[in-house]
Amino acid sequence: QVQLVESGGGLVQDGGSLRLSCAASGGTFGRYTMGWFRQTPGKDREFVAAITWISGRTYYADSVKGRFTISRDNAKNTVFLQMNSLKAEDTAVYYCAVRVGGTSYYDGQYPDWGQGTQVTVSS
Repeated sequence: QVQLVESGGGLVQDGGSLRLSCAASGGTFGRYTMGWFRQTPGKDREFVAAITWISGRTYYADSVKGRFTISRDNAKNTVFLQMNSLKAEDTAVYYCAVRVGGTSYYDGQYPDWGQGTQVTVSS
């Protein structure tokens, strides 16, 4: 089982930036895909972005394309989510997750999750 620990959330003004980190341990990451999801109260978890560990290929939800960037540091087993031009509708708890194999946009296909980090964008 892979352990994931997110950090970097907080309160930011509309138009501001935040960088989330997700430190992973307990796995062999060669065949993994790391994903970021977010959730607001009363709603399902929503796919945000994903990156394949070896190739570094990236995937984004339409709502964040051009504003968010996912990246990874293989040596540190850490994935990042750089969030720019934040909007009030980006307010959510952000989770990182991991799965073996290629990208999936569905949270049910990611077996391991972090505890989440709150991002609040004030308008």
